[in-house]
Amino acid sequence: MSRRRETSWIHRWSRLLIAAIASIGAAGTAYLTIVKFLGGSAACPTSGCDLVLTSRYATVFGLPLTLFGCLAYLSMGILAVSPLGINPDQNKELRQKLESWTWLLLFIGSVSMAVFSGYLMYILTSEIKAACLYCIASALFTVSMLALTLFGRRWEDVGQLLFVGVISLVVVLTGTLAIYAPSDGGTASSIPGEAGNPITTSSGQAELALADHLTESGAKMYGAWWCPHCHDQKQLFGKEASKKIPYIECDSQGQNPQTELCRSIDEVRGYPTWEINGQFYSGSQALDTLANVSGYSGPRNFTN
Repeated sequence: MSRRRETSWIHRWSRLLIAAIASIGAAGTAYLTIVKFLGGSAACPTSGCDLVLTSRYATVFGLPLTLFGCLAYLSMGILAVSPLGINPDQNKELRQKLESWTWLLLFIGSVSMAVFSGYLMYILTSEIKAACLYCIASALFTVSMLALTLFGRRWEDVGQLLFVGVISLVVVLTGTLAIYAPSDGGTASSIPGEAGNPITTSSGQAELALADHLTESGAKMYGAWWCPHCHDQKQLFGKEASKKIPYIECDSQGQNPQTELCRSIDEVRGYPTWEINGQFYSGSQALDTLANVSGYSGPRNFTN
């Protein structure tokens, strides 16, 4: 009579642990998605979180990257717990099939999320150069889920598992590089560095006058060429006036960057940030708001 192989603790609890990690990840990314949609600042002890949320990497296909992250975490959680709702005594065959398929999908999902998180960590350290606790936590979550997927069950065909893992890695990495391929925004410039997307709106006399006033009063707009909210702010001024506003480029790859100046100011936690009369205003501002806080007394028939 053969002795029944004892089930280790990690095999008993791996699915629930994956579900728990996925739940925490989903909650965090849902919170960041709401912050991104509302244009606010994330609760974070460092400015790196807001820098990441306003970076060009924070939006994919016009939607917050955190939204896709939230959906990925939710999918992992559902895959982890779905077989647990089936009673093995009543439907053992269905339970076994569902466990087999969901384990494979959990492996593909965890590999994909770990590879993507690894790429984002590389961008965080090499390009954005800021500490984002949410990003670091998410990377740890994805690696933990991958480890639990690998060691949370007995894989019979390790060769097939390795093959699936390599295919998943190549597909995710290729897709990621394609999505974030550098773009010049369709414009050419004699000034070295990235210029961002072109401004398509026109400026009226009020926009031009406000831009001149902001420059003369010593105001500053801190931003980055890839920042969508910075582009929205310039759209409000229009093509002509946006060239006159006191804009400071904070990204080292932009045109005429002043990266060290931006980093030296604690209040610059995201882009754009306006400095007007010693006060700082985060996010894209309505032109009337800029006029009020700067003491502008010119025409206000803004057209954008």
